[in-house]
Amino acid sequence: MLSPAERFAASRKRAGHPQVEIFRSAQAFDLDPFQIEAAGALEDGRSVLVAAPTGAGKTVVAEFAVHLAMQSARDKVFYTAPMKALSNQKYNEFVAEYGPDEVGLLTGDTNVNADARIVVMTTEVLRNMLYADSDLLRNLRFVVMDEVHYLADRFRGAVWEEVIIHLPQSVKLVSLSATVSNAEEFGDWLQAVRGDTEVIVSEERPVPLDQHALVKTKLIDLFDSTGRAATNRVNPELAQLVRGGASLGADRNRGGYSGGRGVGGGGRGRNGGRGGGGGRGGYHRGGHDGFERMDRPDVVALLDEHRLLPAIFFVFSRVGCDQAVKQVLRAGVRLTTAEERDEIRRIVDDRCRTLLDEDLAVLGYWEWTEGLQRGVAAHHAGMLPAFKEVVEELYQKKLVKVVFATETLALGINMPARTVVLEKLEKFNGEARVPITAGEYTQLTGRAGRRGIDVEGHSVIQWREGLDPQEVASLASRRTYPLNSSFRPTYNMAVNLIDQFGRSRAREILESSFAQFQADRAVVDLARKVRQQEESLAGFEKAMTCHLGDFREYARIRRELTDLERSGAGRADVTPRGEREKRQRQIASLRRQLRSHPVHGCKDREAHARWAERWFTLKRGTDKLTQQIQTRTNVIAKVFDRVTDVLLGLDYLQNDEHGVTTLTRQGHTLKRIYGERDLLVAECIRRKVWHELDAASLAAIACTLVYEPRRDDGDSSDRYLPRGAFRKALDETQTLWATIDDVERDHRLPGSEPVSTGLATAMHRWAQGAGLDEVLMLADMAAGDFVRWTKQTIDLLDQLQGTPDAHLATTARAAIDVVRRGIVAYSSVA
Repeated sequence: MLSPAERFAASRKRAGHPQVEIFRSAQAFDLDPFQIEAAGALEDGRSVLVAAPTGAGKTVVAEFAVHLAMQSARDKVFYTAPMKALSNQKYNEFVAEYGPDEVGLLTGDTNVNADARIVVMTTEVLRNMLYADSDLLRNLRFVVMDEVHYLADRFRGAVWEEVIIHLPQSVKLVSLSATVSNAEEFGDWLQAVRGDTEVIVSEERPVPLDQHALVKTKLIDLFDSTGRAATNRVNPELAQLVRGGASLGADRNRGGYSGGRGVGGGGRGRNGGRGGGGGRGGYHRGGHDGFERMDRPDVVALLDEHRLLPAIFFVFSRVGCDQAVKQVLRAGVRLTTAEERDEIRRIVDDRCRTLLDEDLAVLGYWEWTEGLQRGVAAHHAGMLPAFKEVVEELYQKKLVKVVFATETLALGINMPARTVVLEKLEKFNGEARVPITAGEYTQLTGRAGRRGIDVEGHSVIQWREGLDPQEVASLASRRTYPLNSSFRPTYNMAVNLIDQFGRSRAREILESSFAQFQADRAVVDLARKVRQQEESLAGFEKAMTCHLGDFREYARIRRELTDLERSGAGRADVTPRGEREKRQRQIASLRRQLRSHPVHGCKDREAHARWAERWFTLKRGTDKLTQQIQTRTNVIAKVFDRVTDVLLGLDYLQNDEHGVTTLTRQGHTLKRIYGERDLLVAECIRRKVWHELDAASLAAIACTLVYEPRRDDGDSSDRYLPRGAFRKALDETQTLWATIDDVERDHRLPGSEPVSTGLATAMHRWAQGAGLDEVLMLADMAAGDFVRWTKQTIDLLDQLQGTPDAHLATTARAAIDVVRRGIVAYSSVA
């Protein structure tokens, strides 16, 4: 494989790329070599996989694909993103560039200008389009898959693979990924399933990263000499400080920066508060380990003094983010000027003007606004989506200087900082506290360094007791982020594939998945070869077709006769008499069958026979390849077979007298139901379990099917759940879940978690018109979480609108109307 420099040099020698040059001349920054190479590949008509660090400018390649599509009169481009927040951000950017008439947005709960030439959407929306063979796919030239490494996500990752496999071959794919250690392997798979694909890997950050450790009150370089990972050698001063431990005690009241390179000029903290540097009494014992660390307000002051703001502090806890903001505000920190505060108030008033007055106090609006005006904010999934959007906008406008965030901020949203601070190098994964991985470290620190603004970015690790300098340096210098598939067949996937391609072809398609590719790389190439040979077999069979009869049967008799005659040739002396006589009888019988066969008298018999011989030869080779595939892992196909068997047993699929698998009426219903509980929803529809529910009760039931409680959450007590028809429907739904779970385990499938009633009471009351304060108290969750689960409930209700049960469809529409109100209606993202 060529090095990046060699590939770049080769790309410059190719035929000119006029569109690349036109696009390049319109950019604020000249394109980097990897961007030019990727754009050239797209102009040459190839797909591309671009793997590059966060902030390196991968989306420029996607923007060039949009530029290319817009040069024609009718070409279209779909831009897919893993999160609705990203979809909204890209939509706004494209509207600013091309105008609202040319850009659409589809995110499940938002449908804007769907037939536009540039459509931004979530990946799930595109998957659903492909299965429905939507008219919107016509004239589609490019599909951008932003953050394609999301296919490793165990909950949603399969959708990326479905899209990649099912897109028409004429569509070119623009896959954008974070730096992954197996980009070539992923590129090989894309090459196998999509054809000509250029793999472009860049490990160069456009803004170099200087990495530091904050040991008590001293901010020093993590690595020797430059502070960058290139040296991979721990700064001796850091090792000495960590070994010395208590020797830092003398620094408690002076603080300051110690390091090899300048971290910006001097200067003073602005607008009073605790705007000085160093410790200044800001020393505390951090946690149970007794290790003394600076208070957050003093860390903010230290960064401000050394001109290292704006900064993102990654805290790994929603509660921790909110507490950090309160702590900094209590200390009197103010990072904004009077003019900036006026601008912040204007933007907040404009963006939040439609929020109901009675909801403002419940949402903590006044405290949130106070923090914004001082230049400090939190950012996490528990916040109201509208609040997160405002924080992002103010941060991008350099009005908010410090954000305390969970790691979700590192996933693609455009919020680069000058400095990233990691307060810990471990996080809670739902079961235990575990160290962050090298890939996660790279993602988090990738936010540091703003192109065109900063000469370098900075990362700061706040030192804790027990950290080993060499291990931290190893973590910070490694670039290992393997991309592993999480693909698995679902019931909805199975019925859609079988309906579109038939069971056998569907099974072959799944053998082309990245999961199967990783399980046994050879299977993908073998399966592709089998498909190609099967196409040739179909052509040979057509060529040997005879109007007088079944030439394949005639050719079989002829081949058996030839084999028998060859097997006896030259062996008369050694073959027992009885065996010779038996073979002669067989030969005579076959000759009689041959002469009496209807096609024996065909004038084109020998021409047909030549095609038949080719067919038999290729069929034998194809069967051998198929046998090789079957003896390999076949993990995906085996799961598909088990899923199919469950659907056959429950009458969602049926086999006709020829053994052909087709969908039943309820199978067609299942085709339109997406989600983790697709089969359970279909069974409830089929058995009319929810037929007697009113709108509020249906919303509550739908909520039990989408809601996934956190591990430390308990379900609500039964005595608080809605009475009447809801209880009966819930009991029947839970009984059906148990039945399906038993069937799944009988078929060696993993089963699913029981339905959760933890949010049902709150959703029922919300649908009945209860106020936000009551509902959040019942839900015992943050407003942002409630909005997110409500949006997912609406998504399921929207699917129920398409059910053949007209009464249930009407109730679902009514449920959507009563749930989509207040902060739910206001929030543009989930």
